Amino acid sequence: MYPQVDTRFPSEVEVEVQAAYALMFPKGDRYFVHKAFGWAIDFFSGNHRDYQAIDARYHDFEHTLQGTLCLARLLRGRHQSGDLPGVIQPMFELGLLAILLHDSGYLKRREDQEGTGAKYTFIHVQRSTEFASLFLAEKGYTQGEILAVQNMIRCTGVNVNLEAIPFQSDLERLVGYALGTADLLGQMSAFDYVDKLPILYLEFAESARSFPGDLGSQTNFNSAEDLMRRTPGFWEEYVKPKIVGDFGGLHRYLADPYPDGPNEYMERVEANMIRLRRQLALSTA
Repeated sequence: MYPQVDTRFPSEVEVEVQAAYALMFPKGDRYFVHKAFGWAIDFFSGNHRDYQAIDARYHDFEHTLQGTLCLARLLRGRHQSGDLPGVIQPMFELGLLAILLHDSGYLKRREDQEGTGAKYTFIHVQRSTEFASLFLAEKGYTQGEILAVQNMIRCTGVNVNLEAIPFQSDLERLVGYALGTADLLGQMSAFDYVDKLPILYLEFAESARSFPGDLGSQTNFNSAEDLMRRTPGFWEEYVKPKIVGDFGGLHRYLADPYPDGPNEYMERVEANMIRLRRQLALSTA
């Protein structure tokens, strides 16, 4: 089983990611992970010249750290399996940047004083790719590297057409699918996932108010309870088929030890669904 990591603290997640990176690339850049985390801490904390600190309550920095931890563990597990093609150092680094940037679209610009960043829920993926492009260009990344990060971020879109994403290589696609897997499992396996579902509903509701037209129709939840009642179906009918089918079953590399050890992430999601069903049953008893 994985060691316990408190995802409220970036430093704890960074240690685990650095360990995965060092195992996979013992001759890699020993400063890269720390640098990438420093960048993310800065822009999520309001230390970017053009953007405020994150104020979305569900899609907060911890949400990003949950996905980041899951992605590092998944890619380490795949590396240890020996499956080919192997993830090379530059692609791992771009994947780490992509997961750290994948919800930057919830950040509000300095002059934006209305509501919270949750209002951008329905367009946050596009906003994240735009932020990533500007941010990484300033850091000296090439257009090809920036496109790779954007393509990986696009894998996190709900109902995204994966075939339409202009991946530049099969390896880029693989890391993108790993990122999409980690984004889903990182949050749904969290110990407080069930408790935070009412906050997620409030984010959907704010975005629907902000985009009352076609975009606002993307959600038809009537209440927090309605979202909670439909979450087990979301897991069974959307998330599991997506990670098993569309994303190529990469979740299997989270088995620890691989291949026959327990898959803690899948087990924790299933436990959350059981808890949620019981909680809902009690509320109507």
